[in-house]
Amino acid sequence: MNIVSWIVFIGLCIQTGALLITSFISLFVNPEAAQNLYLGLDLSELYTKDKRQYLYILSFIIGLSALKAYLFYLVIRVFKKLNLNHPFSPTVVSLITKISHIALGTGIVGLIAENYSTWLLHRGVAVEQDWGSAGFLFLAGIIFIIALVFKRGTEIQSENELTI
Repeated sequence: MNIVSWIVFIGLCIQTGALLITSFISLFVNPEAAQNLYLGLDLSELYTKDKRQYLYILSFIIGLSALKAYLFYLVIRVFKKLNLNHPFSPTVVSLITKISHIALGTGIVGLIAENYSTWLLHRGVAVEQDWGSAGFLFLAGIIFIIALVFKRGTEIQSENELTI
């Protein structure tokens, strides 16, 4: 799982970097770059109608990509700190709690972006993007429960260490 997490993390970092570079190119060098920002993402219609709205959607896409990369960075840190002999430690609890908060934030940003895309659709511009907000909100709930279990496990483990 550690290797898979590294692969996903590196892929998300590459995706975020590619989105940043192509966004910069589409805004300042060549507007035709908006036709294929990253893996077929075409926002050229939005670019021609309203550059400000284009910038907002780009910000959502790049922000979500960066949040996903940060989420996997935290997962990698959990794997680094996790000791299978004593799995319940305050450091791991803190990291898992942080993962749940980042997943919640990612879900909320995705939900806002989804509603913004719907608003743009009513204005005549379709943004074909899967924001994945529901999945991240569900993930945040599950990870938060796991964090609570780890927190309780840490308390029990420290009590056992104090027992003679």
